[in-house]
Amino acid sequence: MARKYSKKASADVERAMKKRKAGTLRSGRSKKKVTSRKQAIAIGLSEARAEGKKVPKKTAKKRKTAKKTAGKTAKKSKRKAKK
Repeated sequence: MARKYSKKASADVERAMKKRKAGTLRSGRSKKKVTSRKQAIAIGLSEARAEGKKVPKKTAKKRKTAKKTAGKTAKKSKRKAKK
């Protein structure tokens, strides 16, 4: 089975993790200090992706809006029925 991530991509993630541990890793535009391990990994993978290294594409987030809007309309109809 082939590797999901290239060795160079793994090295980028490792570098980001070491910078986080040292307290010098900063996030995007805001330049806030990164303290989260998951955020450090995401930054390393994002940089590897930008450099064209072998990294799988980001997975799309699942939408929950359909359920939320259905629940809101049901609540509104209940309110109208009470009046």
